[in-house]
Amino acid sequence: MIELSNISKSFANKELFTNLNFRLNKGNKVGLVGRNGSGKSTLFKIILGEEHPDDGEINIPKNYKIGALKQHLVFTEKTVREEGSTALNEEDKYNVYKVEKILFGLGFSHEDLDKSPQSFSGGYQIRINLAKLLVTQPNLLLLDEPTNYLDIVSLRWLKSFLKSFDGEVIIITHNRDFMDSITTHTMGLVRKNLEVIPGSTHKFYAQLEANDEHYEKQKASNERKRKELEDFIAKNKARASTAAQAQSKQKELDKMEDLGSLENEASLDFDFNYKDTPSKVLLDVKDVSFGYDENNLLFQDISFSLKKGETIGIIGKNGKGKSTLLNTIAGELKHLSGSVDFHTSTTLGHFGQTNIDHLNPKNTIMDEIYLGNAKLAESSVRGIAGSMMFSGDDIKKKISLLSGGEKSRVMLGKILATDVNLLFLDEPTNHLDMQSIDALIKAIKNFNGSCLIVTHSEELLREVCDSLIIFSKGTASYFDRGYDEFLEKIGWEEEEEEKKTKTAPKVNKKENKKLRAQIIQERSKKTSPLKKKLEKLENEIMELEDDVSSQQEELIKASNEGDNSKVIELSQIVTKNEKLVEDKFEQLEITQHELDEIEEEYQQKLDEI
Repeated sequence: MIELSNISKSFANKELFTNLNFRLNKGNKVGLVGRNGSGKSTLFKIILGEEHPDDGEINIPKNYKIGALKQHLVFTEKTVREEGSTALNEEDKYNVYKVEKILFGLGFSHEDLDKSPQSFSGGYQIRINLAKLLVTQPNLLLLDEPTNYLDIVSLRWLKSFLKSFDGEVIIITHNRDFMDSITTHTMGLVRKNLEVIPGSTHKFYAQLEANDEHYEKQKASNERKRKELEDFIAKNKARASTAAQAQSKQKELDKMEDLGSLENEASLDFDFNYKDTPSKVLLDVKDVSFGYDENNLLFQDISFSLKKGETIGIIGKNGKGKSTLLNTIAGELKHLSGSVDFHTSTTLGHFGQTNIDHLNPKNTIMDEIYLGNAKLAESSVRGIAGSMMFSGDDIKKKISLLSGGEKSRVMLGKILATDVNLLFLDEPTNHLDMQSIDALIKAIKNFNGSCLIVTHSEELLREVCDSLIIFSKGTASYFDRGYDEFLEKIGWEEEEEEKKTKTAPKVNKKENKKLRAQIIQERSKKTSPLKKKLEKLENEIMELEDDVSSQQEELIKASNEGDNSKVIELSQIVTKNEKLVEDKFEQLEITQHELDEIEEEYQQKLDEI
């Protein structure tokens, strides 16, 4: 389909990537991962022709159409029908039925087509943009952070749509759960190169870790061999009888590849400082209501208690009052009725957009962290800044010069500087990459205090939340269970309504069960010999590596004793066995790739039943 060959790109003195090679095959749905600033969006722009590579070329088949879903929702027409028609080309500009057909497929009714695009929720506005894109009949969708600013209901709909999209997809998103549910492959910009594997982000990072471990072993083996060669040359080059051998070893040494140290990318790695409290209940909310006037309430009579060690998630569609509830409980907004009582020992750390806006643009990063705790030593402040990926002189940067993501990390740093037992977190995963989100989840799990979290991340809800406050059906209510139980027992009303409008085909459970059994049996027949081969290769590699280690020790001993014939014999054996190890690692990689492809193929067949 699309092929990238030796693509390189730099900006000023910063090299983003070099000699990237990638082929997108028919039906591939690829998740593109990498640290913030690694060049993901730039790669998209190069594919779209909006940026030009410094080197390399892109091959796109004739008549192959690429469409990009725009993040920003800007509408110029008065009705949904007219807005959708703006995507029609000159030849088709009067064939409005093409637009209507797609809009109906995306859940719009006849009446909806005459309404203003601005009158719809964010999720349906995304559908209008999708309709405009689909009118152009793209073969490939490029999606750059499509999950930004979407609520859970919209995210779940978009996920379902992309899974059923009949074409190729490349997606950038920090939402791992969203990405993994859609993609067939994961592709990552790592150390200025491109790595691609079939499967999920978890599999990708596990493979990356295994590759790094193998590289480090190879590097250690090379260094041992280099040292042995250097020792042999030093001892034997002056002797007439062994000078030729020493010269031969020197040539071998000169040809050896110098494996440099792997460049490790900075990661968030932190823990919240817990302030001990004797209280079992840190927060008690009773019959709290809020609105900008009594006739227009955002929520009414909300009651719940937050126990020590408990995490509550606040969920719902955009604009329903989730952040307002958090800010009302924090005391930043005045509730109309009810009571909010904190235990006297409660110390609050509040992360949210309103707090980020309170950062003083004239202050440095160090100044702001000191505001969290003025008693800290400079070394401690630097340590906190370092855990937020601000190193060296970075901490002297003014807040006014920072990006939105960097300001979020400064706010997290201020909270880390403070001893707290209660955390209020409003969309804490915004602006964070996958590794940073993993670090945040770990920090929340390790925190001994309590948390109240507003989030659209289903991964975060599943990982850390014990109970929920749900904004749905025009009200807000407390649900004393986790997110999966909410989906099972209550679910989102919008999804239920969509299900009712669709007539589900009758499912023959007996036939499905039989078909699944046949597919599983067929998969097992294909994968079983590959699994046995993998196990055999792994055992052979381990045995060979043990042999090489023993032989290298014997080689050093023989060299020290001046037993030249033994040195020559052992050198040949070690070289032969090291080559065998390399060959078997290559076979292992090929076999694993073959197994992964079969597993992926049959998992798709099972998912379709």
